[in-house]
Order: sequence, then C-alpha cells, then structure tokens
Amino acid sequence: MGHALNDLVRHNVWATKELLAFCRGLDEETLNATVPGTFGTVIDTLRHIIDSESSYLYRLSGAWPDFPWKFGEPFDLDLLEDRAAELARVWEELLTRDEIDTERFGEARGDGDEMFAVRAGIFLTQALHHANEHRAHILTIIGARGLEAPELSGWTYALETGRMTLKPPAAPA
Repeated sequence: MGHALNDLVRHNVWATKELLAFCRGLDEETLNATVPGTFGTVIDTLRHIIDSESSYLYRLSGAWPDFPWKFGEPFDLDLLEDRAAELARVWEELLTRDEIDTERFGEARGDGDEMFAVRAGIFLTQALHHANEHRAHILTIIGARGLEAPELSGWTYALETGRMTLKPPAAPA
C-alpha cells in the first residue's frame, strides 16, 4: 500500500517539472512578461515557487542541516531545474517515512516579523497550495500572450504517469 500523500506530492513535483520544461521553449520577452493579478514575471514566479517550496519543505522535513541555497542569488532555468530536482529528491525521501508527524510544531515568521507556532501539516498544505496558485499565475500569463499553456491538472498527471488508464469497452452481452 502506498503513502497517502504520494499522488498529492508527486503531482506537485511533476507539475513544476512540466512547467519548467515548457518554459524552456519561451523567448526572453515571454519569460519576463506579467499580467495584472499575477505574482510577477514568469521567470520570477518560477523562482518564487521553488524558493518558497524549499522553505516549506525544510520546515516540514528538516531535510538540510543548512539551507541549500541563498535567496537573492542570480538564477536561470538551469538552476531552477536543478533546485526542483533536489526538491523532488527530498519529497521522495519524505514519502518513504511510514508516517509524517503533521501535529509537530515548527516556526514561521509573519510579515510583521512576528513568530508563529505552526503544525507541520500546515507547511505541507501551504507548499502544495502555494505551488498550484503560482503555477496558475504563470499559465494565465502564457494564455494572455496567446500561447497554449501546458495542461497541469491531476487528470493529466494521472494519465501521463499511469495512475489512470483507459478501460477497454465492455464486451457486448
């Protein structure tokens, strides 16, 4: 029997990887485009997704003794793909655990520098929600530029990974 979080986490990893691969085919103008109501440019939003996910995953799993990279460093799609691959590795390690103590407390800093005690399950919730929200922002920018955006739904993930298959038609009675 698989871990209850397998599909949720693996969809998240898959969707980010698919989006990064799609963005490889975009020109610089599109990578640096934005539209009102979204986080920022395509490339900045990709970085934000990955940087934020690393923070949530660090607080959820304690994966790294020292945080693996510094915020504010120069970046490109190659570096973002490398970081996404490292996050995928850590997610998979997390899924090998029999249980994840979602009731354990961690810490989070608020916008006003206040500190919060946060249940580990909330870091998991936020990591998955946050990535979906910002991937949708990127898809909005891509669509607003008249391009066909990649399909990142759970259904597409399921079809592409064999988690859902087409059943043959029933034999006539």
